[in-house]
Amino acid sequence: MPATFDVIVLRRRAVSAAAASLVVLAVLCGGAAFGQQTVAATPYPNRPVRIIVPSSPGGGTDILARLLARKLGDSLGQPFVVENRAGAGQALGIDVVSHAAPDGYTLLMAASAIVLNQVLSKKTSYDTVRDFKPVSLVSTVSNVLVVNPALPVKTEGELIAYAQSHPGALNYSSAGNGSSPHLSMELFRSMAGITMTHVPYKGSGPATVDVLSGQVQLSMPNILTVMPHIKAGTLRALGVTGPRRARALPDVPTIAQAGLPGYESVQWYGVLAPAGTPAAVVNKLQVEIVRAVQSPEVQAAMASEGADPVGSSADEFAAFIRAEIVKWTQVVKTARIQQE
Repeated sequence: MPATFDVIVLRRRAVSAAAASLVVLAVLCGGAAFGQQTVAATPYPNRPVRIIVPSSPGGGTDILARLLARKLGDSLGQPFVVENRAGAGQALGIDVVSHAAPDGYTLLMAASAIVLNQVLSKKTSYDTVRDFKPVSLVSTVSNVLVVNPALPVKTEGELIAYAQSHPGALNYSSAGNGSSPHLSMELFRSMAGITMTHVPYKGSGPATVDVLSGQVQLSMPNILTVMPHIKAGTLRALGVTGPRRARALPDVPTIAQAGLPGYESVQWYGVLAPAGTPAAVVNKLQVEIVRAVQSPEVQAAMASEGADPVGSSADEFAAFIRAEIVKWTQVVKTARIQQE
C-alpha cells in the first residue's frame, strides 16, 4: 500500500505539473499571437510621413508634392510633410530616400531626372530599379518643338525636309547638356535622320531668348516656358512630345502624329518608396494617390501648370521606369552625350 500510495502521489504531481505547463504555454502563445495581431492591426500611417523633394521649393516637383501631401493627409489622417533636399543635381534628396527605412514613412517625389542622371553618369549613388519601389506615376508634362518664325517651315515634315536639304545648317538650344529638352531633341534628330548642332545654355530662359532673337533656329522646351511666346506668335509650335495633344495646345499635333510614329518624350513626376517597403503599404498609398490625382482640385492645379494627370498602378509605373532607362540609354549612346 505505501508503495502504491507513493506512485499515485507522483502521478498526481506529474499531471499537475504538466497541466501548469500547458497553462503557461497557452498564456505565452496567446500573448505572442495577441502581439502579432496588434502589430498586424496597426494602421498605416500612425505617425507623420515625409515626402522628400530633391529640388528647391517652387518647382514642378515641389508643387505636385505639396498638392499630394495635402490630399493624402486629409484622406489618411496623418500629416504628410514635404521636405526639400536640393543639391547635387537632385542626387542628395534621392540618396536620402534610397537609404531610408522601408516602412512607408519616407517617400520620394521623383522627377524624370532620377533616370536621366543615372543614364548619363556611372557615378550615381543609387540605382532606380534596385533601390526604389514604384508607387504611382502622378503626372507627365510634354515639351514642345518650337522654331523662330523666320525659319521657312510651318510643319514638322517641312522642318525635317529643310534639315535634310541643309545638313548642319540648323542649331538648336536646350536648358543644358543632358536636360530633358536636350535628350528630347536628340531623340527627334535620331528618329528623323537629320543633322543639327546642339547649343547648351544654363537654363530654359536663356535658351528660349536666343530662339526668339534668331541666334538659334529651334528648341524643345517645356510647354510652360514658351506658351506666352507661342500665343504671341513670336515662336511657332510644330509638335508636342507627349503621347497625346496637350490641353494647352489642342491645335498642335504630337510629333508622332506629325510624321515620326513611335516618338514620345515627357518630363514625368511620380512617387517612389525605398525598396523593401511592404506591399500593403505601397498598395494603400497607390490607391490614395490615384484618388488624389482624380480630385477636381488636383486636376485643376495640374492643368494650370501644364501637367497631364496620370495616377498609375505600381506595376505600370515600374514598367514605365524600365522603359525610360532603356530608351534614354540608347539615345545617350547614339548621340555620344556625356555629363558635364
